[in-house]
Amino acid sequence: MNAAENHLIELLPAQDRERLLAICEPVELVLSEVLCEPGKPTRHVYFPTRGYISLVALVDGTPGVEVGMVGREGMLGAQLALGVVTAPLHALVQGSGMAWRIATVPFKRELARSPALRRGLHRYLYVLMVQQATSAACLRFHLIGPRLARWLLMSQDRAHCDSFHLTHEFLAYMLGMRRVGVTAAASALQRSGLIQYHRGEIRVLDRSGLEAAACSCYATSQQTYNDLLWPGETHQAMCGNERTAEP
Repeated sequence: MNAAENHLIELLPAQDRERLLAICEPVELVLSEVLCEPGKPTRHVYFPTRGYISLVALVDGTPGVEVGMVGREGMLGAQLALGVVTAPLHALVQGSGMAWRIATVPFKRELARSPALRRGLHRYLYVLMVQQATSAACLRFHLIGPRLARWLLMSQDRAHCDSFHLTHEFLAYMLGMRRVGVTAAASALQRSGLIQYHRGEIRVLDRSGLEAAACSCYATSQQTYNDLLWPGETHQAMCGNERTAEP
């Protein structure tokens, strides 16, 4: 990787971006690899460039439920911007690919040095808060079909292609359900001609139809992301434009 290829890094001023990339190392994101555990110290932060990471809440020894997702739009370890080293959630690779990795100590030094990096992570943390709160409400109030459509759209957004690998295990994480319920929901979307699903391979056949089938939570999270982390005013804010207050 010879370019940033990560949205948070790309939004930084050139000098800050070059300084951050100088302490990065490229690593492969291996499917199902556990990157951090809740309650344990964060040893590395990850800025995905290709591939994506699942954020899973674990409760009382259960398999857990996915409450968030991190792709090239974000990073894993953003809580360091709040001065918290402890990881809040179980994080594992959902889509294989590549990422920039930085050890915690040099990353904290760069955080202290770069106001733009701190502003960017504060904005990103807000986006994560909305994503996770929305996921909790979605799990409680929305039916399995619309919830599955939402998570498939989020996965496709981060896979950056119409086809991606998604096992029954990850679908169960997404929906907080047993595999039999996952199979029924995926089969319904397939019968409607929205997706093709075979042996863990998902292909989105009708993106607009899948968006129509998804619950409103997908659009809510997307709008928050676009408002907070899209070029233009966001870039000015991260670069310290005096007209835009730091979040």
